[in-house]
Amino acid sequence: MEAPLNDATLQRLHALLGTMLRIRAFEDAAEQLSQGGVSAFGAATGQAARVRGPLHLSTGQEAVAAGVCHHLQLGDLLTSTHRGHGHTLAKGADTTRMMCELFGRATGSNGGKGGSMHIADFSVGMLGANGVVAAGLPIAVGAAHALKLRGAPEVVACFFGDGAINRGPFLEALNWAAAFRLPVLFVCEDNRWSATTATAATTAGEGAAARAVALGVPAETVDGNDVEAVCEAAGRLLQAVRGGQGPRLLHALTYRVKGHVSVDPAHYRDADAHALAVRDDPIERAAARWRALGGSGETLQALAEAARGEIEAGRRQAEAAPWPAAAEAFEDVMDTGAGRWF
Repeated sequence: MEAPLNDATLQRLHALLGTMLRIRAFEDAAEQLSQGGVSAFGAATGQAARVRGPLHLSTGQEAVAAGVCHHLQLGDLLTSTHRGHGHTLAKGADTTRMMCELFGRATGSNGGKGGSMHIADFSVGMLGANGVVAAGLPIAVGAAHALKLRGAPEVVACFFGDGAINRGPFLEALNWAAAFRLPVLFVCEDNRWSATTATAATTAGEGAAARAVALGVPAETVDGNDVEAVCEAAGRLLQAVRGGQGPRLLHALTYRVKGHVSVDPAHYRDADAHALAVRDDPIERAAARWRALGGSGETLQALAEAARGEIEAGRRQAEAAPWPAAAEAFEDVMDTGAGRWF
């Protein structure tokens, strides 16, 4: 008999697993839809790819998004990376509108103009994914400074990859946030790879946490494939941020299961090391913990089926959704005030 969900630990794990399973289902569907030839869940279609353009998957990194965003409120803000589907979903974005956006349809989160790499949803505080490595860092700091100037209670969560710590915006953003004690949690989602290069080969010193501390930003390193550990660490750090103690950094060690983009076979990786890393699946680890606490396999199966059903429904709606009107190409762009677009 399944343990009742009146235990706080079991309740939290149930919510975290639900988020991770939704992210995994979305990424699996998006991956297959970007490759063409099959439906979201494996049925042959004979059709070309439905999701066009570069698609960067967060498969295997679900625990970081779920654990951090578990503590975020609706009014809190978030910036992401080119690998941002998981963060967007964990912040509360609608899966159907996200799928429509990946399809480039008018009913997408950004009217079909943002696509995968620039998806945003202001209704849940998601300020945007970003195709430029480290570009979300100064945006997050700007948003945090605005919150502080207004005396607002909200905070900003800023996700970025390990490759971003070798770019100038990392130094500039952390320095500014520390100098002005801004309400921002920096989250380094360290998946060990920068495009097709192992990050360790191009990163000197002790990495993200050490660099943050050198700039006056307290940091904590955590196993990014342990969703409970991420959740607990993020909770501690966000409590300090909300309490006016200034910025914090969470360094979450995880692994990029897929290639740089959805059609990248990633032959540049060592096959044995890759296979070993893939076995450390954050969802499987959380599921094992769930069962150890008395949770049932039937509940896990129901969560997974619900997630797949939700994403499949979104795919069907995206397939049927209208394309943006041609005239909309001239909307949401800057003009000179003299009738000239640029």
